[in-house]
Amino acid sequence: MVRVGIYGGSFNPPHVAHVLAAAYVLACREIDRVLVIPTFQHPFAKSLVSFADRVAMCRLAFADLSRVEISTLEEELGGESRTVRTLEHLQAQHPDWRMRLVVGADVVHELDRWWSPERVKALAPPLVLGRLGFAPPPGFEGAPSVLPEVSSTAIRAAFSRHAPPHDLVPRAVIEYAQQRRLYD
Repeated sequence: MVRVGIYGGSFNPPHVAHVLAAAYVLACREIDRVLVIPTFQHPFAKSLVSFADRVAMCRLAFADLSRVEISTLEEELGGESRTVRTLEHLQAQHPDWRMRLVVGADVVHELDRWWSPERVKALAPPLVLGRLGFAPPPGFEGAPSVLPEVSSTAIRAAFSRHAPPHDLVPRAVIEYAQQRRLYD
């Protein structure tokens, strides 16, 4: 069995907490590789820069982690992104994978709002990473606070002021976003 961490998200833009989460999972958990899956169409109607730009920024952000792969699966599936649909597709395509859903303590609070949360948990039991500023919900206590408190909303606002937070976003992502004026 190949142990795969499934790490989905908007990645709008990918930031240091995203990179640290993947590095931590590979270094400290029984995970052989991490599949980063940018959301194609956000189910909660969040405004996002183009899918192609978010995929490109993910490739830049995670480039130094050899066991991380960026997937365009949700674009291939089309329509509104649903974690359960993505996981079911991956399970059908890769029956030799044992999947774990990589989520931060800030996101796990939303799990019950997802489509078929019990099915999601059965397909890929959550691997919850603690995040400063967020208490893990009941049942997920003990998740170490390995992720800094980083807000994508604040990062986008800083970009719009032409003052990207260099300590929170990989350099290559900043350069890409500035060149393409993604958050102006």
